[in-house]
Amino acid sequence: MKCTIRDHIVLLRAPDGPLVTHIGPFAQSQSAQGYAQSSIHRQVLLAAGFSHWLQQRGVALRHVNSDHFWQYLRCRTRRVQPHVGDAAALRHLLDFLRGEGVIAAEKIAARRSIPAEGCAHEYAQYLRDVRALARTTIVAYVPFIRGFLTNRFGAGPVRLARLNAGDVVRFVQRQAPHLHLHRAKLLTTALRSFLRYARYRGGVALDLAAAVPTVANWSMTSIPRAIGSNQVRQLLTSIDRHTAIGRRDYAIILLLARLGLRSGEVTFLELDDIDWNVGQMSIRGKSDRQTVLPLPADVGAAIAAYLHHGRPRSTNRRVFLCNEAPIRGFGQRGVGSIIRRALQRAGIQAPTKGAHQFRHALATQMLRHGASLTEIGEVLRHRDPQTTTIYAKVDLTALRTLALPWPGGAR
Repeated sequence: MKCTIRDHIVLLRAPDGPLVTHIGPFAQSQSAQGYAQSSIHRQVLLAAGFSHWLQQRGVALRHVNSDHFWQYLRCRTRRVQPHVGDAAALRHLLDFLRGEGVIAAEKIAARRSIPAEGCAHEYAQYLRDVRALARTTIVAYVPFIRGFLTNRFGAGPVRLARLNAGDVVRFVQRQAPHLHLHRAKLLTTALRSFLRYARYRGGVALDLAAAVPTVANWSMTSIPRAIGSNQVRQLLTSIDRHTAIGRRDYAIILLLARLGLRSGEVTFLELDDIDWNVGQMSIRGKSDRQTVLPLPADVGAAIAAYLHHGRPRSTNRRVFLCNEAPIRGFGQRGVGSIIRRALQRAGIQAPTKGAHQFRHALATQMLRHGASLTEIGEVLRHRDPQTTTIYAKVDLTALRTLALPWPGGAR
Protein backbone atom coordinates (compact mmCIF):
# COMPACT_ATOMS: atom_id res chain seq x y z
CA MET A 1 0.00 0.00 0.00
CA LYS A 2 1.41 3.36 -1.05
CA CYS A 3 1.60 6.26 1.37
CA THR A 4 1.40 9.93 0.35
CA ILE A 5 2.69 12.64 2.65
CA ARG A 6 2.04 16.33 1.93
CA ASP A 7 0.68 15.48 -1.55
CA HIS A 8 4.16 14.80 -2.94
CA ILE A 9 6.09 12.38 -0.77
CA VAL A 10 5.15 8.89 -1.88
CA LEU A 11 6.34 5.78 -0.03
CA LEU A 12 5.90 2.30 -1.44
CA ARG A 13 4.32 1.21 1.83
CA ALA A 14 2.85 2.92 4.83
CA PRO A 15 5.54 3.69 7.43
CA ASP A 16 5.52 1.88 10.74
CA GLY A 17 7.39 2.06 14.00
CA PRO A 18 7.53 4.59 16.85
CA LEU A 19 8.11 7.61 14.58
CA VAL A 20 5.19 7.04 12.21
CA THR A 21 3.01 9.91 13.52
CA HIS A 22 5.91 12.37 13.35
CA ILE A 23 7.09 11.78 9.78
CA GLY A 24 4.40 14.00 8.23
CA PRO A 25 5.07 16.99 10.55
CA PHE A 26 8.80 16.48 9.95
CA ALA A 27 8.29 16.72 6.19
CA GLN A 28 6.20 19.85 6.70
CA SER A 29 8.91 21.48 8.82
CA GLN A 30 11.56 20.78 6.18
CA SER A 31 9.32 22.24 3.49
CA ALA A 32 8.82 25.39 5.60
CA GLN A 33 12.60 25.75 5.82
CA GLY A 34 12.87 25.80 2.05
CA TYR A 35 14.33 22.37 1.33
CA ALA A 36 13.80 21.11 -2.21
CA GLN A 37 11.15 18.46 -2.78
CA SER A 38 13.78 15.88 -3.76
CA SER A 39 15.66 16.54 -0.52
CA ILE A 40 12.47 16.21 1.56
CA HIS A 41 11.67 12.97 -0.22
CA ARG A 42 15.10 11.60 0.69
CA GLN A 43 14.73 12.69 4.32
CA VAL A 44 11.28 11.10 4.64
CA LEU A 45 12.53 7.81 3.19
CA LEU A 46 15.32 7.75 5.77
CA ALA A 47 12.93 8.69 8.58
CA ALA A 48 10.57 5.84 7.59
CA GLY A 49 13.49 3.39 7.38
CA PHE A 50 14.80 4.53 10.77
CA SER A 51 11.34 4.15 12.34
CA HIS A 52 10.99 0.62 10.92
CA TRP A 53 14.47 -0.30 12.20
CA LEU A 54 13.58 0.98 15.69
CA GLN A 55 10.43 -1.16 15.71
CA GLN A 56 12.36 -4.26 14.67
CA ARG A 57 14.66 -3.77 17.66
CA GLY A 58 11.88 -2.96 20.06
CA VAL A 59 13.13 0.55 20.84
CA ALA A 60 10.42 2.74 22.36
CA LEU A 61 10.14 6.36 21.28
CA ARG A 62 11.19 7.72 24.68
CA HIS A 63 14.46 5.76 24.50
CA VAL A 64 15.57 6.96 21.05
CA ASN A 65 18.96 8.69 21.08
CA SER A 66 21.92 9.45 18.82
CA ASP A 67 23.45 6.01 19.44
CA HIS A 68 20.51 4.47 17.57
CA PHE A 69 21.10 7.03 14.84
CA TRP A 70 24.66 5.79 14.20
CA GLN A 71 23.71 2.12 14.61
CA TYR A 72 21.01 2.49 11.98
CA LEU A 73 23.38 4.18 9.52
CA ARG A 74 25.95 1.38 9.93
CA CYS A 75 23.26 -1.27 9.51
CA ARG A 76 21.84 0.48 6.45
CA THR A 77 25.29 0.80 4.84
CA ARG A 78 25.61 -3.00 4.85
CA ARG A 79 22.39 -3.32 2.80
CA VAL A 80 22.33 -0.34 0.41
CA GLN A 81 24.77 2.11 -1.13
CA PRO A 82 25.11 5.02 1.31
CA HIS A 83 24.24 8.53 0.16
CA VAL A 84 26.42 11.51 1.05
CA GLY A 85 23.50 13.31 2.70
CA ASP A 86 22.17 10.42 4.82
CA ALA A 87 23.82 11.47 8.09
CA ALA A 88 22.70 15.10 7.67
CA ALA A 89 19.14 13.99 6.90
CA LEU A 90 18.90 11.91 10.07
CA ARG A 91 20.42 14.74 12.12
CA HIS A 92 17.61 16.97 10.85
CA LEU A 93 15.12 14.34 12.02
CA LEU A 94 16.66 14.10 15.49
CA ASP A 95 16.81 17.90 15.80
CA PHE A 96 13.14 18.08 14.84
CA LEU A 97 12.12 15.41 17.36
CA ARG A 98 14.08 17.13 20.12
CA GLY A 99 12.66 20.50 19.20
CA GLU A 100 9.14 19.09 19.41
CA GLY A 101 9.90 17.52 22.77
CA VAL A 102 9.26 14.04 21.37
CA ILE A 103 12.64 12.74 22.51
CA ALA A 104 14.79 14.17 25.26
CA ALA A 105 17.82 16.31 24.55
CA GLU A 106 20.94 14.35 25.41
CA LYS A 107 22.96 15.53 28.34
CA ILE A 108 26.52 16.43 27.55
CA ALA A 109 28.99 15.61 30.27
CA ALA A 110 29.96 18.85 31.90
CA ARG A 111 33.61 19.77 31.61
CA ARG A 112 35.24 20.04 35.00
CA SER A 113 35.57 23.76 35.58
CA ILE A 114 38.37 25.31 37.58
CA PRO A 115 37.79 27.95 40.28
CA ALA A 116 39.03 30.73 37.97
CA GLU A 117 36.17 30.01 35.58
CA GLY A 118 33.65 30.09 38.42
CA CYS A 119 34.95 33.47 39.58
CA ALA A 120 34.81 34.82 36.01
CA HIS A 121 31.22 33.56 35.75
CA GLU A 122 30.26 35.37 38.98
CA TYR A 123 31.84 38.54 37.60
CA ALA A 124 29.78 38.16 34.41
CA GLN A 125 26.60 37.86 36.50
CA TYR A 126 27.57 41.03 38.38
CA LEU A 127 28.04 42.92 35.11
CA ARG A 128 24.66 41.73 33.88
CA ASP A 129 22.54 41.98 37.04
CA VAL A 130 24.12 44.87 38.95
CA ARG A 131 25.79 46.98 36.26
CA ALA A 132 23.21 46.14 33.57
CA LEU A 133 25.90 46.14 30.88
CA ALA A 134 25.19 45.05 27.33
CA ARG A 135 25.80 41.40 26.48
CA THR A 136 28.45 42.36 23.92
CA THR A 137 30.43 44.19 26.62
CA ILE A 138 30.24 41.22 28.99
CA VAL A 139 31.34 38.83 26.25
CA ALA A 140 34.30 41.12 25.52
CA TYR A 141 35.43 41.49 29.15
CA VAL A 142 35.06 38.00 30.62
CA PRO A 143 37.69 36.10 28.54
CA PHE A 144 40.36 38.57 29.66
CA ILE A 145 39.40 38.09 33.31
CA ARG A 146 39.31 34.31 32.98
CA GLY A 147 42.80 34.45 31.47
CA PHE A 148 44.06 36.76 34.22
CA LEU A 149 42.74 34.55 37.03
CA THR A 150 44.00 31.34 35.38
CA ASN A 151 47.41 32.92 34.86
CA ARG A 152 47.63 33.90 38.53
CA PHE A 153 45.96 30.96 40.30
CA GLY A 154 46.11 28.12 37.74
CA ALA A 155 43.70 25.31 38.57
CA GLY A 156 43.79 26.10 42.28
CA PRO A 157 41.38 28.13 44.41
CA VAL A 158 41.01 31.83 43.61
CA ARG A 159 42.08 33.95 46.59
CA LEU A 160 41.55 37.53 45.51
CA ALA A 161 43.16 38.84 48.72
CA ARG A 162 46.51 37.52 47.43
CA LEU A 163 46.44 39.71 44.32
CA ASN A 164 48.92 42.54 44.21
CA ALA A 165 49.98 45.30 41.83
CA GLY A 166 52.82 43.20 40.44
CA ASP A 167 50.40 40.48 39.30
CA VAL A 168 48.37 43.06 37.42
CA VAL A 169 51.31 44.81 35.78
CA ARG A 170 53.03 41.57 34.75
CA PHE A 171 49.86 40.22 33.12
CA VAL A 172 49.36 43.38 31.06
CA GLN A 173 53.03 43.48 30.07
CA ARG A 174 52.83 39.88 28.81
CA GLN A 175 49.52 40.20 26.96
CA ALA A 176 49.46 43.73 25.51
CA PRO A 177 52.38 43.35 23.03
CA HIS A 178 50.53 40.49 21.30
CA LEU A 179 47.24 42.37 20.93
CA HIS A 180 45.95 44.94 18.49
CA LEU A 181 45.83 48.41 20.08
CA HIS A 182 42.05 48.31 20.45
CA ARG A 183 42.18 44.86 22.09
CA ALA A 184 44.96 45.96 24.41
CA LYS A 185 42.87 48.90 25.60
CA LEU A 186 39.92 46.56 26.06
CA LEU A 187 42.12 44.30 28.19
CA THR A 188 43.07 47.12 30.56
CA THR A 189 39.49 48.39 30.75
CA ALA A 190 38.25 44.90 31.64
CA LEU A 191 40.94 44.50 34.30
CA ARG A 192 40.06 47.81 35.95
CA SER A 193 36.41 46.83 35.93
CA PHE A 194 37.13 43.43 37.50
CA LEU A 195 39.44 44.85 40.19
CA ARG A 196 36.80 47.40 41.17
CA TYR A 197 34.33 44.52 41.38
CA ALA A 198 36.77 42.52 43.54
CA ARG A 199 37.07 45.46 45.93
CA TYR A 200 33.30 45.93 45.94
CA ARG A 201 32.94 42.25 46.83
CA GLY A 202 35.38 42.64 49.69
CA GLY A 203 37.99 40.28 48.28
CA VAL A 204 40.60 42.99 47.71
CA ALA A 205 41.42 45.75 50.20
CA LEU A 206 43.68 47.86 47.97
CA ASP A 207 42.65 49.87 44.91
CA LEU A 208 44.42 47.62 42.42
CA ALA A 209 42.49 49.17 39.54
CA ALA A 210 44.87 52.12 39.81
CA ALA A 211 47.79 49.75 39.20
CA VAL A 212 46.59 48.72 35.72
CA PRO A 213 49.07 50.21 33.21
CA THR A 214 47.79 52.63 30.61
CA VAL A 215 48.07 51.55 26.99
CA ALA A 216 49.14 54.40 24.73
CA ASN A 217 46.27 55.30 22.45
CA TRP A 218 46.67 58.30 20.23
CA SER A 219 43.27 59.16 18.80
CA MET A 220 42.62 59.30 15.06
CA THR A 221 45.97 57.85 14.02
CA SER A 222 44.57 56.59 10.72
CA ILE A 223 42.37 57.85 7.92
CA PRO A 224 38.99 56.14 7.42
CA ARG A 225 39.31 53.60 4.63
CA ALA A 226 36.43 54.35 2.30
CA ILE A 227 35.58 52.72 -1.00
CA GLY A 228 35.55 55.23 -3.86
CA SER A 229 32.26 56.45 -5.34
CA ASN A 230 33.27 55.16 -8.79
CA GLN A 231 34.01 51.76 -7.27
CA VAL A 232 30.57 51.71 -5.61
CA ARG A 233 28.91 52.40 -8.97
CA GLN A 234 31.07 49.73 -10.64
CA LEU A 235 30.17 47.23 -7.92
CA LEU A 236 26.43 47.86 -8.18
CA THR A 237 26.55 47.67 -11.98
CA SER A 238 28.37 44.33 -11.84
CA ILE A 239 25.60 42.58 -9.89
CA ASP A 240 23.30 40.37 -11.95
CA ARG A 241 19.81 41.49 -10.90
CA HIS A 242 18.15 38.80 -13.03
CA THR A 243 18.79 36.28 -10.26
CA ALA A 244 17.28 36.04 -6.77
CA ILE A 245 20.70 36.26 -5.09
CA GLY A 246 21.64 39.21 -7.28
CA ARG A 247 18.51 41.14 -6.30
CA ARG A 248 19.22 40.47 -2.63
CA ASP A 249 22.88 41.47 -2.82
CA TYR A 250 22.09 44.59 -4.85
CA ALA A 251 19.52 45.75 -2.27
CA ILE A 252 21.92 45.11 0.62
CA ILE A 253 24.84 46.98 -0.95
CA LEU A 254 22.56 49.86 -1.94
CA LEU A 255 21.37 50.11 1.68
CA LEU A 256 24.97 50.26 2.87
CA ALA A 257 26.01 52.83 0.29
CA ARG A 258 22.98 55.16 0.40
CA LEU A 259 22.15 55.10 4.11
CA GLY A 260 25.47 54.17 5.69
CA LEU A 261 23.97 51.32 7.69
CA ARG A 262 26.08 48.99 9.77
CA SER A 263 26.16 45.34 8.74
CA GLY A 264 24.18 44.31 11.84
CA GLU A 265 21.49 46.88 11.07
CA VAL A 266 21.02 45.32 7.64
CA THR A 267 21.11 41.80 9.04
CA PHE A 268 18.36 42.39 11.61
CA LEU A 269 16.12 44.54 9.42
CA GLU A 270 12.60 43.08 9.50
CA LEU A 271 9.60 43.39 7.20
CA ASP A 272 7.68 45.35 9.82
CA ASP A 273 10.49 47.92 10.05
CA ILE A 274 9.62 49.32 6.60
CA ASP A 275 6.69 51.74 6.31
CA TRP A 276 5.98 51.79 2.59
CA ASN A 277 3.14 54.32 2.91
CA VAL A 278 5.33 57.13 4.23
CA GLY A 279 8.67 55.94 2.82
CA GLN A 280 10.47 55.34 6.10
CA MET A 281 12.35 52.55 7.79
CA SER A 282 13.09 51.89 11.45
CA ILE A 283 16.68 50.88 12.17
CA ARG A 284 17.81 49.04 15.30
CA GLY A 285 21.30 50.31 16.00
CA LYS A 286 23.78 49.87 18.81
CA SER A 287 22.31 49.16 22.27
CA ASP A 288 18.95 48.48 20.53
CA ARG A 289 18.45 52.17 19.83
CA GLN A 290 15.78 52.69 17.17
CA THR A 291 16.09 55.41 14.56
CA VAL A 292 13.64 56.27 11.80
CA LEU A 293 15.33 56.99 8.46
CA PRO A 294 13.87 58.08 5.12
CA LEU A 295 13.71 55.33 2.51
CA PRO A 296 15.23 56.62 -0.76
CA ALA A 297 13.24 55.71 -3.85
CA ASP A 298 16.03 53.64 -5.44
CA VAL A 299 16.63 51.71 -2.22
CA GLY A 300 12.91 51.07 -1.80
CA ALA A 301 12.65 49.86 -5.40
CA ALA A 302 15.59 47.48 -4.91
CA ILE A 303 14.12 46.00 -1.72
CA ALA A 304 10.68 45.66 -3.33
CA ALA A 305 12.19 43.86 -6.34
CA TYR A 306 13.87 41.40 -4.00
CA LEU A 307 10.73 40.85 -1.92
CA HIS A 308 8.57 40.21 -5.01
CA HIS A 309 11.01 38.29 -7.21
CA GLY A 310 13.86 36.97 -5.07
CA ARG A 311 13.03 36.37 -1.42
CA PRO A 312 12.25 32.71 -0.64
CA ARG A 313 8.83 31.92 0.82
CA SER A 314 9.21 31.89 4.58
CA THR A 315 7.45 32.85 7.80
CA ASN A 316 10.71 34.44 8.96
CA ARG A 317 10.25 38.22 9.40
CA ARG A 318 13.80 39.16 8.43
CA VAL A 319 13.95 41.10 5.16
CA PHE A 320 17.07 39.37 3.86
CA LEU A 321 17.24 35.57 3.99
CA CYS A 322 19.64 32.81 2.98
CA ASN A 323 18.78 31.58 -0.46
CA GLU A 324 19.36 27.90 0.34
CA ALA A 325 17.78 25.64 2.95
CA PRO A 326 17.45 26.01 5.80
CA ILE A 327 15.79 29.33 4.88
CA ARG A 328 16.53 31.79 7.66
CA GLY A 329 18.11 35.16 8.34
CA PHE A 330 21.87 35.12 8.11
CA GLY A 331 24.28 36.18 10.82
CA GLN A 332 26.10 39.48 10.95
CA ARG A 333 29.09 37.96 9.16
CA GLY A 334 26.78 37.09 6.30
CA VAL A 335 26.76 40.69 5.06
CA GLY A 336 30.56 40.72 5.08
CA SER A 337 30.61 37.52 3.02
CA ILE A 338 28.26 39.07 0.47
CA ILE A 339 30.53 42.12 0.16
CA ARG A 340 33.69 40.02 -0.24
CA ARG A 341 32.15 37.85 -2.96
CA ALA A 342 30.73 40.85 -4.82
CA LEU A 343 34.07 42.70 -4.79
CA GLN A 344 35.89 39.59 -5.98
CA ARG A 345 33.45 38.98 -8.83
CA ALA A 346 33.69 42.63 -9.93
CA GLY A 347 37.50 42.59 -9.74
CA ILE A 348 37.54 45.67 -7.50
CA GLN A 349 40.54 46.33 -5.27
CA ALA A 350 38.73 48.06 -2.41
CA PRO A 351 40.48 49.44 0.72
CA THR A 352 38.92 46.66 2.82
CA LYS A 353 36.67 43.66 2.27
CA GLY A 354 34.03 44.64 4.84
CA ALA A 355 30.77 46.56 4.93
CA HIS A 356 32.00 49.51 7.01
CA GLN A 357 33.86 51.05 4.07
CA PHE A 358 30.51 52.06 2.56
CA ARG A 359 29.69 53.95 5.75
CA HIS A 360 33.02 55.77 5.51
CA ALA A 361 32.36 56.45 1.83
CA LEU A 362 29.01 58.08 2.57
CA ALA A 363 30.55 60.33 5.24
CA THR A 364 33.44 61.29 2.95
CA GLN A 365 31.07 62.10 0.08
CA MET A 366 28.83 64.22 2.34
CA LEU A 367 31.86 66.15 3.61
CA ARG A 368 33.06 66.91 0.09
CA HIS A 369 29.60 68.20 -0.79
CA GLY A 370 29.69 70.70 2.05
CA ALA A 371 27.97 68.83 4.90
CA SER A 372 29.13 69.70 8.41
CA LEU A 373 30.54 67.14 10.81
CA THR A 374 27.41 67.58 12.93
CA GLU A 375 25.20 66.67 9.96
CA ILE A 376 27.36 63.65 9.16
CA GLY A 377 27.16 62.50 12.78
CA GLU A 378 23.36 62.71 12.65
CA VAL A 379 23.17 60.65 9.44
CA LEU A 380 25.57 58.01 10.79
CA ARG A 381 23.81 58.08 14.18
CA HIS A 382 26.97 58.66 16.21
CA ARG A 383 26.24 58.98 19.92
CA ASP A 384 29.54 60.75 20.61
CA PRO A 385 30.32 63.80 18.41
CA GLN A 386 34.02 63.00 18.87
CA THR A 387 33.52 59.87 16.73
CA THR A 388 32.68 62.00 13.70
CA THR A 389 35.74 64.24 13.94
CA ILE A 390 37.92 61.57 12.30
CA TYR A 391 36.33 62.52 8.96
CA ALA A 392 37.91 65.96 9.18
CA LYS A 393 41.13 64.21 8.12
CA VAL A 394 39.72 63.35 4.70
CA ASP A 395 38.74 66.98 3.93
CA LEU A 396 42.04 67.79 2.23
CA THR A 397 40.81 71.13 0.87
CA ALA A 398 40.11 72.45 4.36
CA LEU A 399 43.31 70.97 5.76
CA ARG A 400 45.44 72.74 3.13
CA THR A 401 44.35 76.10 4.52
CA LEU A 402 45.85 75.09 7.87
CA ALA A 403 49.21 74.04 6.49
CA LEU A 404 52.16 76.36 7.17
CA PRO A 405 54.16 77.57 4.13
CA TRP A 406 57.38 75.68 3.44
CA PRO A 407 60.45 77.71 4.55
CA GLY A 408 62.05 79.36 1.56
CA GLY A 409 58.95 78.99 -0.63
CA ALA A 410 57.58 76.11 -2.66
CA ARG A 411 59.97 74.13 -4.81
